[in-house]
Amino acid sequence: MNRGDASPHMPDSEYLIRADWVFDGTRILDHYAVTVNGDRIGAVAPQHQLERHERTIDIAGTLLPGFIDLHTHVLLDQTPHEKLLRHGITTVRDTGSPLARLRNGNAEGRLRVVGAGPILTAPGGYPIPVFGRDVALEVADVEAAQAAVQRLADHGVAFIKIALEPGGSPGAPWSAHETTARPPWPMLSASVVEAIVAEAHAHNLTVAAHLSGPQGAELALDAHVDEWAHVPCDPLPDDLIARAASAGVKVVGTLDTESRTAGVFQNAVRMAEAGIRLLYGTDLAHPDVPWGIDAFELQLMLHTARGALTPADVLSAATARAGEHLGLSPLGQLVAGAPADLIAVKGNALERFKLLEYPDLVVSGGVVIAEPEHS
Repeated sequence: MNRGDASPHMPDSEYLIRADWVFDGTRILDHYAVTVNGDRIGAVAPQHQLERHERTIDIAGTLLPGFIDLHTHVLLDQTPHEKLLRHGITTVRDTGSPLARLRNGNAEGRLRVVGAGPILTAPGGYPIPVFGRDVALEVADVEAAQAAVQRLADHGVAFIKIALEPGGSPGAPWSAHETTARPPWPMLSASVVEAIVAEAHAHNLTVAAHLSGPQGAELALDAHVDEWAHVPCDPLPDDLIARAASAGVKVVGTLDTESRTAGVFQNAVRMAEAGIRLLYGTDLAHPDVPWGIDAFELQLMLHTARGALTPADVLSAATARAGEHLGLSPLGQLVAGAPADLIAVKGNALERFKLLEYPDLVVSGGVVIAEPEHS
């Protein structure tokens, strides 16, 4: 039964899902089952310990938490949310959109969205030459930066996004657009970035930086920016990677959409060697990224780790670790009390990531969006 086009409704009161393999967000469990009670997970246990319910869904394959994409622009692009949900994405973090489109939260049977609203940038800086002023807030000095963060906090943003982007990176997705001004684009000063971070932290908000190379990375590190929204696409020197690792900077991958750039793979490999574990994010809304789970992104994350990660580690970057990064744990896990966001695919997803792009079962907040025909 496919309910992808149905209106959201209240979750079923209680049902059981049994699978050959259950990935709980950190580990794979053989022949386990999960009960769903309303919009929450009730129990996770070996199948023989959970009695068959009146409604039981059997999965000849892998049951996993719904995927969390930490770098999307679905509000700016107005990507159809039902398409993302049907293809296994149950939570997205929107990393730059007009303030009027800001949406945070979730209703049963819908895509959960957490957003940053507009990107803070220097006057005339990125993303303005590419995407226009609706998606940006221009800050010229420390006072303007503090006021901008306060305004966004008052609107309930989930985090603050800044741009440290001079442009001019061949192969970068933002370089493929027509622009209203040629690079180099203006960038925020060190004092303004420091003011943004301090004000954001005072409001218990983290700061993510769009950056593409050494100039932006150094600014971000000096100001103690919490996250890099991409693996930089221009080559970084070893000292900046070492500084990022030592500072505990969180880095979102977006390796697929940056795969035509000069430095992304080299940077990702050296980050892995330095102990940085990438988080899953795809820059979803760019035309080269699927409207759903991006198996190639997962494969690249595994490949660039050069044996330092297992397939379970990679999947955790899109589930349990992603939920932790959002501050929404146990979202992204299949444990008792967690939000009932689940997907399932035929076969062993840890052996073949491509299976994840075509889920047979999708559950959002306990509401079954799609399920196998035989259930």
